[in-house]
Amino acid sequence: MCGIVGYVGARPVQELLLTALERLEYRGYDSAGISVLSADRLDCVRAVGNLLALRAAVVEHAADRDGPSSVAVAEPATGIGHTRWATHGRVSERNAHPHVDGAGRIHIVVNGIVENYMALKRELAAEDVAFSSETDAEVIAHLIARRYGGDLPAAVQAAYGELEGHFAFVAMAADEPGVLVGARRECPLVVGRGDGEQFLASAVPAFLEHTRRVQFIENGELVVLRPSGAEFMSAATGAPVEREVVEIDWDAETAEKGGYETFMLKEIHEQPQAVAATIADRTARGDGVDLGDLGSIDDAFLATVRRVVVVACGTSYHAGLIGRYAIEGWARVPVEMDIASEYRYRDPVVGPGDLVVGISQSGETADTLAAMRLAADHGAKVLAITNVMGSQATRDADGVMFTRAGLEIGVAATKTFISQVAAMYLLALRLAELRGTLEPARLTELVAELKRLPDKLGELLAGGDETIRATAERHHEAAFFLYLGRHIGLPVALEGALKLKEISYIATDAYAAGEMKHGPIALLGEDTPVVVVATDSPVLEKLISNIQEVRARGAHVIAVATAGDARIAAHADEILAVPPTDPMLAPLLAVVPLQLLAYHVARLRGLNVDQPRNLAKTVTVE
Repeated sequence: MCGIVGYVGARPVQELLLTALERLEYRGYDSAGISVLSADRLDCVRAVGNLLALRAAVVEHAADRDGPSSVAVAEPATGIGHTRWATHGRVSERNAHPHVDGAGRIHIVVNGIVENYMALKRELAAEDVAFSSETDAEVIAHLIARRYGGDLPAAVQAAYGELEGHFAFVAMAADEPGVLVGARRECPLVVGRGDGEQFLASAVPAFLEHTRRVQFIENGELVVLRPSGAEFMSAATGAPVEREVVEIDWDAETAEKGGYETFMLKEIHEQPQAVAATIADRTARGDGVDLGDLGSIDDAFLATVRRVVVVACGTSYHAGLIGRYAIEGWARVPVEMDIASEYRYRDPVVGPGDLVVGISQSGETADTLAAMRLAADHGAKVLAITNVMGSQATRDADGVMFTRAGLEIGVAATKTFISQVAAMYLLALRLAELRGTLEPARLTELVAELKRLPDKLGELLAGGDETIRATAERHHEAAFFLYLGRHIGLPVALEGALKLKEISYIATDAYAAGEMKHGPIALLGEDTPVVVVATDSPVLEKLISNIQEVRARGAHVIAVATAGDARIAAHADEILAVPPTDPMLAPLLAVVPLQLLAYHVARLRGLNVDQPRNLAKTVTVE
């Protein structure tokens, strides 16, 4: 998502930072900024929009260098830069990074989420600290300033201990030229080693043209950069840590992939951060959900909405299906699902009192936009769930929820799907809260479990995919796959089957398991791979009966199941395990093994997973 760059050395730092940020544009962003500590001053410049807007702002700032963000400093050249993908706070110049303490002497750039920022902000406000932004990130600048006594590494270490969440940040101080301090917890940060100069970034492409010698910062570590070198230490104890200097041989495209073999695999592994960013401030208070400004879709309307209609296409449609189960189960509001390309032509019954949710990764999907406009013409309120700020959907809708997944390059949606599902859960919980359909304790429990899911996703991905690779090895030459699911598992099965179709070109079908006897069972033969979404749910025992019917026909059952569930282990040939969670939230975990299964099957078949044949990332025509 967000891009971080930092530099200490003797080069003209302003242009170096701007060029480094351009190398990170592929990650996606909505605003950008730099802070430069040079011969005689510390300057901070920020702008909304692309880096051309930032360059223009830098030129304008150079003509008037007496702003409140400039203070006198000395050599050597030091600087930090940032491209922001909005999470906490709207897209605006004051919410762009770098953020600055009240005296303008501590500047920071941050990637990730500070989960306890509200508590920290109240604490700092009680000490008469004034905030200039709506972001969670700004608290870090003030925490460091509160602890600062001329030793930036010590102040950063102290502030780090007060923070909760997933983040990486870099700090600089006006009183310490030639010093940058970076800190990492979950979000990426890497050092580039030069001769008499050092680089720091969220991804290698930022400095690849200057050095190929890198050091990787691990979770729970700080790094102090000076022109002469880099010192690593434990954030908890301050004890020195040794980090190997690695010579990388990546080309520019490999660097953009973060070392992964494809963009799709990289984006699968970015899903914990995508979910964390999507839920972020919206779950900050813990006992409910805040959706922020939804335009004319206010709480009064949500509390009395008579019906929700979801219109979407492809993967987005599957995200909507999961949302239907959550909204009806938690908020007790009827939900109608429609494929957008059909909805626009069937003369639907829709009007005032209805909330129509249009889901589109790009915000430019032609059929979804047409369905949203039709609903608006009939008097319904329209909410867009999209990943792209400024897209057509954001201009057409009454309100917008952004999914905050960052730029997705792979054609087959992965992190954008999982972020759409997270957004639908947020909407369901907000409706339930406003309508009083969940007990307060149950609402708090669900919010807490939703906030735990980024960590569980990280755990799932960090556990490796050897089992999934082995399953793909056994079945990649199969001519047909059948996917089955029940209840909340059905949309996951549909999405898993779509992924396999999209990138492996294998004929694949997906059905509600209870419908199998009404036709699909005729497709089964000896060793037909049947993928069953069998995580813990209220209908698991019924699903087991369906599995037994499948095995009786000689098919080979691959089950996505909750780790440790012996009930499924006794009935499946292979288990792809996911961490336990609330049954309604299980799709966020269960879809990951299916993404990886499709990925490995396609790779074994020698296919280009990032650019599958006949498909485009955004469908802007009928």
